[in-house]
Amino acid sequence: MDVVIDRNYQNEEQTVGTLSIYEEKDMVFRCFTIELPWKDNKTGVSRIPTGKYRVTKYNSPSKGKVFLFHDVQNRSYIEIHSGNFVSQIRGCILVGDNLRDINNDGLRDVLNSRKTMDKLYELLPDEFNVKIFDCF
Repeated sequence: MDVVIDRNYQNEEQTVGTLSIYEEKDMVFRCFTIELPWKDNKTGVSRIPTGKYRVTKYNSPSKGKVFLFHDVQNRSYIEIHSGNFVSQIRGCILVGDNLRDINNDGLRDVLNSRKTMDKLYELLPDEFNVKIFDCF
């Protein structure tokens, strides 16, 4: 199983992409992602660098079921978790099944995030690798 995040769009306030799951080169699932913009990997204001990361399922005291990234350079507690708005993250990744500006702030938001997280939890093993690419 391969898990890939392709970052497709960025501006001063956010990064938008897709998370895809492949089994033997066939895509079995795809959803949208939003992250912070690139700001030199600074804690709390930047997305994480591209690369390959080990990820595990984790029960967060504040967010419930999440996916926790390990060995992110100079960062800790980077997660894939539910949420809708880029304002809800400080370096993590939000997932959803669609993109739309639902709070009229001019930024793309993800929709149906909890439902998307539930599906990811169903499809993904307890531990896996994620490859993150910048495609812009």
